[in-house]
Amino acid sequence: MDRGNTGKIDLRAIAKKAMEQYGFEPFFPKQVVAEVGALDEGRLLDEGRPGIRDYRTLLWSSIDNDDTMDLDQLEYCERLPGGVINVKVAIADVDSCVPKTSLTDLHAAKNGTSVYTGVETFPMLPDRLSTNLTSLAAGRDRPAIVAEFGVHPDGSISDGSVCRALVQNKAKLVYETIGDWFEGKSGVPQSVMNTAGLEEQLRLQDEAARRLRDFRMEQGALELDTIEARTVAHGGEVSDLVVVRKNQARYIIENFMIAANVTMMGFLEKAKVPAIQRIVRTPKNWEGIIEAAAAFNETLPRQPSQKALSQFLIRRKEADPERFPDLSLAIVKLLGPGEYVMLEPGIKGLGHFGLAVADYTHATAPNRRYVDLILQRLVKSVLDGKMSPYDRKELTDLSSWCTGRDKASQKVERLMRKAAAAVLLAGRVGDSFDAIITGSSNKGTYARIISPPVEGRVIRGGEGAGVGRKVRVRLVNMDPQKGYIDFEMTAGQAKKR
Repeated sequence: MDRGNTGKIDLRAIAKKAMEQYGFEPFFPKQVVAEVGALDEGRLLDEGRPGIRDYRTLLWSSIDNDDTMDLDQLEYCERLPGGVINVKVAIADVDSCVPKTSLTDLHAAKNGTSVYTGVETFPMLPDRLSTNLTSLAAGRDRPAIVAEFGVHPDGSISDGSVCRALVQNKAKLVYETIGDWFEGKSGVPQSVMNTAGLEEQLRLQDEAARRLRDFRMEQGALELDTIEARTVAHGGEVSDLVVVRKNQARYIIENFMIAANVTMMGFLEKAKVPAIQRIVRTPKNWEGIIEAAAAFNETLPRQPSQKALSQFLIRRKEADPERFPDLSLAIVKLLGPGEYVMLEPGIKGLGHFGLAVADYTHATAPNRRYVDLILQRLVKSVLDGKMSPYDRKELTDLSSWCTGRDKASQKVERLMRKAAAAVLLAGRVGDSFDAIITGSSNKGTYARIISPPVEGRVIRGGEGAGVGRKVRVRLVNMDPQKGYIDFEMTAGQAKKR
């Protein structure tokens, strides 16, 4: 094929093929659609049921992407005596509409996660659930599981508890809008001014999140900032790739979700219930991380150390923010992937090396991840005084399955980013670009061009180029169907770090 001219590329068809290639069912069977269509919204709230608290009057809000409709979480804070900030995180009660072994549940279990390809979203649950009945949409009364914890002035958390509740989202907010406001790039957003008391509430959330983040950094949490290129598409046609930058609004949600997940795990451990833990093991390739630091004349200890690595990353971000995302990506690859494992009661958790927490899980996005739905059922069984709905073998098997589904979804999303990038670069084979080396190993050398933010393999001339090095590359091949982009180094154009 002529790799310089992609012609009319059907990215939606490529996405569907990729989903099938990696073992996903991209569309819902008629029986699942019928099952969900028969649900009676009026019977979901369980108003007046013992043990369900009415939190609908609290000033809940959500912060997410502007186009997100499957809202899983809400947040609310209040200041307590002694400098403690009480944080409540409400999580959509998806299990109330998706009972275990229902047709909808079995389909969700098979896929394991929603997959976001940029040109089309393949949700884990049908839209009537994820964007309606089980979404914590603004102005709608919804059942939820609420994780509650106190954030002390030093950033440590205590008094963790979990309960059932009814909630109502008072304001659907957007990461970029709230982030720009917190960072002084804009005034108070209209979406905040529209709701009395919301400005003060969000400033309190910000204060609590900063405490949590500072505490985790002291414990050795890793400050990683990889570049995430988001596809901008309309009607399946790609118009751009935009870089999603972290901002203070995203840090609020990130830190609240970490604390809520730790609280959920602690609740199940206290109840002596087998559960599923999310872990990132102590890196086997610590030697590779030592070598990456040595390239910057930094020395890390011979034995893996979260704190030493964390301090190195902080120094590099301050010294060279432009190339820090590419160093972050290299470190992420060397750390190894996250995985799910079954955790026995009373057994010390394996921990999450990147987050510097010992007991962590995924329980805050049950509309989007199947593991979170499993954890929700475990939590509800404890709250309701019932036997666990899963035995140890089920949890072990599901941990392994969901780990595989997580990896497969990342492969689909990565392929689709490359496919979208290839469409954007149509007709530009032979053009040269400024780039930064993002990976260099015996498996090959990879580079990211600056604009558009596209990564590809350097098939010629990249030998020995270190991560973070500025180079000049020429586009030589691309294939949207297979999702690959090839560069060659332009002779004599490499720039010293």
